[in-house]
Amino acid sequence: MAAWVEGRVQGRRQWTHDLFSLYVDAPEVTFVAGQFARLALPAAAGAAEAMIGRPYSFVNPPHVAPHEFYFIVVEEGPLSPRLAALEAGAPIWLGARANGFFSASEVPPSEVLWCLATGTGIGPFLSMLRSPDTWDRFAHVVLTHAVRRAVELTYRDAIAGIAAERGDAFHYVPMVSREAHPEALAGRIPAAIDDGRLEARVGIALGASNSHAMLCGNPAMVEDTQAALARRGMRRHRRREPGHVTVETYW
Repeated sequence: MAAWVEGRVQGRRQWTHDLFSLYVDAPEVTFVAGQFARLALPAAAGAAEAMIGRPYSFVNPPHVAPHEFYFIVVEEGPLSPRLAALEAGAPIWLGARANGFFSASEVPPSEVLWCLATGTGIGPFLSMLRSPDTWDRFAHVVLTHAVRRAVELTYRDAIAGIAAERGDAFHYVPMVSREAHPEALAGRIPAAIDDGRLEARVGIALGASNSHAMLCGNPAMVEDTQAALARRGMRRHRRREPGHVTVETYW
């Protein structure tokens, strides 16, 4: 199998100064909701590697085309500024195989699935929550999206679509840490767990007896939230040692 599959950009969306979504036609690349692809562009002449590639999670569910990727532009980065500049019709390369085990199918069924994300870490959750299989495993799903500024609360139309389809089984909790917002909880996810505000917002208990938590976002959130959940008796989930917490560092 070839290392790379050539796709075509169908379009892009700029959400903020540095947040973008890219839509890519590459039907040969298949995946499980929650997995990631490697996106790549040719390296400069004389570079050690022919392609510059980085991992990006699929935002679209597996049954919906085109593929969609949500990312932040790192100004000095070798790839993300180039991805943000791509126009419709431009070539782009994807790894031939999707990767990763951050998917709902990898965690034990439970009454409640807590999807706790910061920034672009919401991407894989949007893929999972628009995949019918996820809803066969959990009676309730809580999606928490924590950002610094309210303008970064993206994908509200997609979230509204999930809410319309799933009704009382779905709960969305936006969080904003650096400014006040009337619809959002203030502060960070770990603090909202410790002081009970997250549970109070949705009216559902968070604990080892009824919940599984999936964390996706910046390393500080992932580390601090694991500690907050451990104080509630929830331990890291592993295939050989089932637990209550699954993590992915992604931002």
